[in-house]
Amino acid sequence: VYCIIEAARHNGIDLNNARVSIQGFGNAGSIAAKLISEEGSTVVAVSDSTGGIHNPGGLDINRVIAWKKEHGTVQGFPGSTDISNAQILEVECDILIPAALENQITEENAPRIQARIIAEAANGPTTPEADTILYDKGVLILPDIFANAGGVTVSYFEWVQAMQAFPWTEQQVNERLKQIMDRSYVAISETAKKHRVHMRTAALVRAIERVAEFTRLRGIYP
Repeated sequence: VYCIIEAARHNGIDLNNARVSIQGFGNAGSIAAKLISEEGSTVVAVSDSTGGIHNPGGLDINRVIAWKKEHGTVQGFPGSTDISNAQILEVECDILIPAALENQITEENAPRIQARIIAEAANGPTTPEADTILYDKGVLILPDIFANAGGVTVSYFEWVQAMQAFPWTEQQVNERLKQIMDRSYVAISETAKKHRVHMRTAALVRAIERVAEFTRLRGIYP
């Protein structure tokens, strides 16, 4: 969600007026839905392994979470229309968060995706062929290597706290995470513009540059 906030800020998208569709309603998808709602965005569609629900006017995420807990599925939620996991990728929205399985966005359905930003909470949800189609359409993809790196970043924070024997507050963790994700977005975006490539290639380029940079500074045998 921090990645989305920064990307929206740099690309003229008002999160208070943004519509969001989320494929996958587990830990990643449901929490993303809750957090993006708190930023003022309207979540119009969500799905789990059984299928999805859609309401162009918006879903009450807390009620959807409660409904899923009670019924074991998001489908059937009052005031919404049941749709498939394939359809949820193509609904009218500004931000799409694939948070389920890999290879969900392909060359077959990529032309029908209406989102302006795709934030990959899942690992590998977009095929290379779809990457090219979406890039040519002007869709901004926040690749998995970047967008779902929050978990491993906070794991690093846990290691740092353990080494120092000094715990941080949740607010401190969130503030430090946001700083890192914001800096990462700027670095990847600048690399993408410099080399005229999409964000996934730029993220890999930046990662390799950093490994090379620290290898040079520290030597092969630190």
